[in-house]
Amino acid sequence: MDALINAGGKGTRMGRCGIEKPMQEIYGIPTVRRVADAIRSSDYIDEIHVSVSSNTPETEKYLQSIGIDTILTSGESFMDDLHTSFEQINSEYILTCPSDLPLLSTDAINSFIEFFEPGTMQSAIAVVDEETVRSAGITPSYTREDGGKNWVLSGICIMNREKTLNGEYLEEVLYKTNRLDLSVNVNTRSELSLARILFGKEGKKFQVRFFLPEIPEADRLIMPGSGSARLKI
Repeated sequence: MDALINAGGKGTRMGRCGIEKPMQEIYGIPTVRRVADAIRSSDYIDEIHVSVSSNTPETEKYLQSIGIDTILTSGESFMDDLHTSFEQINSEYILTCPSDLPLLSTDAINSFIEFFEPGTMQSAIAVVDEETVRSAGITPSYTREDGGKNWVLSGICIMNREKTLNGEYLEEVLYKTNRLDLSVNVNTRSELSLARILFGKEGKKFQVRFFLPEIPEADRLIMPGSGSARLKI
């Protein structure tokens, strides 16, 4: 399975601060680099790509300097950028992820991929329990109800590449979790400050906390550290 990180947006909610959103640093390392490192450390990922645009020229230069493949897109809309990128990737299924999840861990990526069933599922979306997101100090801009609870989109998905390019409807399966490392999207300066606080002092990696007792047994789709044999997708 290949992975695509989306880093070509305008980042307007971050405001005019002179730094492209994917290049905002958490303890000296750009958020896009932290996301890329977490994903490419997964044994399930074969290749990693990052979509960039005229909105993020410094991000493109930086990624190329550290040997990460970039795909130039228009940066006008998420779907346009997605289609442009998918046309240049050959994997049957593609993991997509925003560039603004600096607390993302490889364990979270592995658990999500292990949940996905190729052939049986067309697409999967990682959603986080609203209470977990709010407990981190974030007010979600959008939630969706399922099973009597509200869930927040993490931005991480797995999609069938060919069906997406053909414009076919993809049936979505929700991957429900309360992982804090999927909860902090850095879209504003206040969220950037929060991410830096959560990451910990002196550059030490943020230790992810789990609140599994809060989620009903039927919704416990993730068991961190469960592991499984590698899937070839």
